[in-house]
Amino acid sequence: MTVRSKRRTTRAARKRRHLRVRKRVRGTAQRPRLCVYRSARHIYGQIIDDDSGITLVSASDLGSTAAAVTDEDGSGKQASARAVGRQLAQTAQDAGISTVVFDRAGYLYHGRVRALAEAARAGGLVF
Repeated sequence: MTVRSKRRTTRAARKRRHLRVRKRVRGTAQRPRLCVYRSARHIYGQIIDDDSGITLVSASDLGSTAAAVTDEDGSGKQASARAVGRQLAQTAQDAGISTVVFDRAGYLYHGRVRALAEAARAGGLVF
């Protein structure tokens, strides 16, 4: 199997998992959806109201505040994911959001996705 065909298979498998998860997970105004996107270098989180189709809160490790917080935890991808989770929870609390539905977007609940989720829970979000 070539590298190209393996990559396509991996991407397609994640897409199938994401669609399977999204059948059940839906964000409402009372309980919006916390969606995670993980690229090779960065991690992003959004809190989305699916009824109105708008993003209420977003955070990523590209922002200067997350980069500054990352220095406390040390370096590395999991440390930046924890910083994004804390930043997302703080911004959500400021916006009046306390409970969310977690959407892992087809990624395994492991590593950076888990670090972001646990940091968001520690920051006050309930899911």
